[in-house]
Amino acid sequence: MVDLPAVHAQALDATRPLVAGVGADQWGSPSPCDGWDVRALLNHVTSGNFWVAPLVGGQTIEEVGDRLDGDLLGDDPLAAYEASAAEAAAAFRAAGAMDASVAVSYGPVPGSVYCGHRFMDVLIHGWDLARATGQDATLPSDLVEACFEVVEPQRQLLEDSGMFGTVQHVGGDADRQTQLLAILGRHD
Repeated sequence: MVDLPAVHAQALDATRPLVAGVGADQWGSPSPCDGWDVRALLNHVTSGNFWVAPLVGGQTIEEVGDRLDGDLLGDDPLAAYEASAAEAAAAFRAAGAMDASVAVSYGPVPGSVYCGHRFMDVLIHGWDLARATGQDATLPSDLVEACFEVVEPQRQLLEDSGMFGTVQHVGGDADRQTQLLAILGRHD
């Protein structure tokens, strides 16, 4: 069984140097995510992080309102990411967070399910960020394995949702990172 708050925090930590490595001239560069440049991609991750505390704390999307809409990166994207990461990690580590009913857009789910989805989102979008900016896109192997544990039980649901793109087909000899990325619509 994966310690979801721990692997989520590790994915946040692994993504931080990638955020720090974005060059000043790269924010408008295209990302592997259709319709998002590097800045929009990081804003998505940062916004997702900022949603964690209110939702795990029992608020609904309607109660959060539009306060997390728009550009949350401001003049210092790294500081915004760091603040969002610290807040999200703390929220998922709070007592009872994994058992809390969380009112997300796809229905109320246990905090553990939401944490697993945030873990996947941060880890995979970290890879997207690395690819878009020419950084080393090698994911930590322990996080790749933990992500498989989250993905496999809900693989069909994730594929059907279209949230991660069309499944790519890779050979049976592909490494685990390539296999994971393929399941989630990426190609290495």
